[in-house]
Amino acid sequence: MGKKKKQHHEDHIDETWLIPYADLLTLLLALFIVLFASSQIDQKKFQEIARSFSSALSGGAGVLDFPSPVEQNNPKTSIPNKERLTKKQQEAAIEQKELREIQAKINQYIEKQHLQGELKTTLTEEGLLITILNDILFDSGSADVRPQDKQIAKEISRLLVMNPPRSIIISGHTDNVPIHNSKFASNWELSVMRAVNFMKVLLENKQLDPRWFSAKGYGEFKPVASNATPEGRLKNRRVEILITPNTATTK
Repeated sequence: MGKKKKQHHEDHIDETWLIPYADLLTLLLALFIVLFASSQIDQKKFQEIARSFSSALSGGAGVLDFPSPVEQNNPKTSIPNKERLTKKQQEAAIEQKELREIQAKINQYIEKQHLQGELKTTLTEEGLLITILNDILFDSGSADVRPQDKQIAKEISRLLVMNPPRSIIISGHTDNVPIHNSKFASNWELSVMRAVNFMKVLLENKQLDPRWFSAKGYGEFKPVASNATPEGRLKNRRVEILITPNTATTK
């Protein structure tokens, strides 16, 4: 009787190990799901998932306590900030530096010639802008550059000789006082011809390539000051030279 009972006890299989084994498989499955999801989401979302799983699990440091695999494997988050810049951003930064150097050279000329009240430079998102008040270039109602002011235009042309060359846009602007004479029916036409004639004087410098130049006229439609005062109208009567950033394309 005792021997038969002992045999029955030995035939019983202990299955208690299945419980921790099942828990381990569940944890591994959760781990692989998280790792797969982390490759599809950004780092912020991964950290949120990691905190959620870590708070749900108890005891010890889990795999979710280690740095995000997205952060370790993503070159955009592991390389220095300077190296993260794209090629286009690096070229733009270099171009801005070169435009600032050109601006400094032009500002030196303006200061040397005591032309601070007539010329100014501004570095904008579009490029380097040189503003010239019309009153030092043209007589009222005329689009011809005054002979005594052609020298200023020629000196500016020498400042525009650059290597590599950049696209240069000449634009004419007027105040809102209507014009009606035998040559021009509107301020728009006057502003266009002033831009064209000023550009022609610049291009007398044979070191400049005409293919990089263009002219526009805006009339009174792009004022920089109020036309209600003589001072404001003076500021609006101007010629602008826009030196655009150099690009990979060539003309």
